[in-house]
Parts: sequence; structure tokens; C-alpha cells
Amino acid sequence: MSTLSTPPDWLQSPKEGQLSLDVFREKGELVIRSLVAGVKPEDLDVSLHGDLLTIRGSRCHPQEISDDDWYYRECYWGGFSRSVVLPYEIAADAITATLKNGILEVRLPIREHGKKVKVKWKE
Repeated sequence: MSTLSTPPDWLQSPKEGQLSLDVFREKGELVIRSLVAGVKPEDLDVSLHGDLLTIRGSRCHPQEISDDDWYYRECYWGGFSRSVVLPYEIAADAITATLKNGILEVRLPIREHGKKVKVKWKE
């Protein structure tokens, strides 16, 4: 059995909270909803890479509180992210995101399956 003198890089990376998501299909769109109370739109990043949608953000505590004054710490403050593999092909140029009353909603139009595409011959 060997011992490590230094922990692996992934153990040294800063902690990041995992965002909870609801994902469902509605009228030809994939809808992703998440509670992000206290987060401003400019502190959120929603990106699509292939079939992987990633939501990243940060929630900052509004005031500095000394460790001695805490009784409970159940709310997460700091960076968070979540990635989800999308179950459908998405029309990436028509994705929309809204943030209202602390709820992030991302709507991703589902592309039609089986659409015929004409292949061009290369000369």
C-alpha cells in the first residue's frame, strides 16, 4: 500500500455546489428549470457544447458574518454548476433563458427527427 505525499489535483480544486434541476418536455421544447434565488443574470452562464448543457453561476453572501456568530449554515454560498446530457437534438440557435422570481428557465427547441437532408456531390 502506497501513501501520497500530496493529494491529487481534483482534491485541491475549490468546492463547487451542484445545482438541482427539473428537466421535462413541453410542446416541442425541452425545458430546464432551477431555483437560483439571490443570483443575478450577469452571475449566470448557460452554455451548450454538442449535447451537453452547462449552467454555472455564483451566489455571494450579502454580508460578512464571523464564524462564532453562526448557528446554522444550510444555504449554499459560492460557485455552483450543473451539466446535463440532452436527450434530444436541439436547435441551438433558438435557445432562450429567463430568470424570474429566483427561477431560471432554459427552453431548448427540439429539432425534428428524420428530416431529409440532400447530400451534395463533391467534384
